[in-house]
Amino acid sequence: MLYPQKLSQKKGNLIVKISIGISVIIAIILVLINHFITPNIQWAGIANAGIIYIWITVIYAINKNTNIAGHVLLQMIAISILTIYIDYKTGLKGWAVNISIPIIIIIANITMLILTIISHKRYIRYAIYQLVICLFSLVPFYFIYEKIIVYKILSYVATGICSINFLVTICLCSKEVKDAITRKFNI
Repeated sequence: MLYPQKLSQKKGNLIVKISIGISVIIAIILVLINHFITPNIQWAGIANAGIIYIWITVIYAINKNTNIAGHVLLQMIAISILTIYIDYKTGLKGWAVNISIPIIIIIANITMLILTIISHKRYIRYAIYQLVICLFSLVPFYFIYEKIIVYKILSYVATGICSINFLVTICLCSKEVKDAITRKFNI
């Protein structure tokens, strides 16, 4: 047999439930080890946040109707929250808002730009996700305005790439985007 057999839905759900159970047990063990061996360093919370992030990604990916643009949006939000949490747990040095979130936004916008260029005739499936990603991409600009960010160059680059991405989207798919917004919001 050349291809592996596909698991039944029931077996697949059982494997996911067992895996989640094992993850919960590992998370509890990590908390106990952290509490008894190194109580002054709170590393178990970071490891458990990573476990939660992995399960958000896996459960979303298991969904059969996954839209790649929706996946990009989910990953952008989940990774941003995870990096903010890790920054918080390690003493709020500001690397999440100064470096991590702008890089995540740059990658998400470049991914959407590539999707737009490659499949601009089918881009309508991605249009609303693209607009939401563009809105989230303005967050670094807000951080600059509120003087939360010390190192501004990555945030300017992220905002610039978002602007270029938005303009390319408008140039290639303006009619389709307008129709999608009209349908979605009943304008």
